[in-house]
Amino acid sequence: MRAMTAASPNSPTDIADILAFYASAGVDEALEDVPVNRFAEAAPRPVERATAPVAPAREEKAPERPAAPPGLDASKVPDAPPARSSVAAVPDEAQAALARQLAATATTLDELRQRMAAFDGCNLKATAKNLVFADGNPNAAVMLVGEAPGRDEDIEGLPFVGRSGRLLDRMLAAIGLDRTSVYIANVIPWRPPGNRTPTPHETEICRPFIERQIELVNPKVLVNLGGPSAKTLLNTSEGILRLRGNWRVHTTASGIAIPAMPTLHPAYLLRTPAHKKLAWRDFLEVKAKLRALS
Repeated sequence: MRAMTAASPNSPTDIADILAFYASAGVDEALEDVPVNRFAEAAPRPVERATAPVAPAREEKAPERPAAPPGLDASKVPDAPPARSSVAAVPDEAQAALARQLAATATTLDELRQRMAAFDGCNLKATAKNLVFADGNPNAAVMLVGEAPGRDEDIEGLPFVGRSGRLLDRMLAAIGLDRTSVYIANVIPWRPPGNRTPTPHETEICRPFIERQIELVNPKVLVNLGGPSAKTLLNTSEGILRLRGNWRVHTTASGIAIPAMPTLHPAYLLRTPAHKKLAWRDFLEVKAKLRALS
């Protein structure tokens, strides 16, 4: 075979050699009359962009007044705040004001529960299965308050029914109490998604409900289970390991002073069993306080 060059063949012998090479390579059909250089970079084609029609300006509507839950005069519901350019975070200040109004005017625990169930101002309600209001005896001398419901509590609608709840039951039994002789609630009545920590805004919007709940129960002793409960209801920024074991005071809106014992949350004790002895000491303090007040 004669040497081949990149130039186009110009003799019958060269053409015959090229055709024989193509045939041995399996080429049996010509696609183009003119060879195409596949290595040449094609110039980029301009991209045509469709011009989107301009949407007509939306007419801004005046914000509506939040709906009044059953049992509350609609004229007492706070007005919604002025419209903003961006979507307002939920809960907003108008809903926080409504929560305070609803809580302050509830005269019984049943009424408070109904108003909380109808309240839509806290975004946690949208992802929770149930309102976790309370469990136990509303006439009890001891009220225990945790932070927020977990998965099991959200399913059953009762506080402290999972592993931490079973541990709490054993702690109560150690000082001669059970769920028929105590009242149990949470600062937050709806489970945060994924058991995440409630935001400060979510805590503040729920604060009026738990404070009113404590006021209506009017226990002799309040037990704060965990740091979030203690910080919210005792108005302090101290950590729970510094707070626990020391009597504090929770003052209701009507001025009633209730002795409060901050202690470790049962869920924390499950993770840190060595600190159960600290909680045991705190519960002995509660037992002694009840005897002194009886």
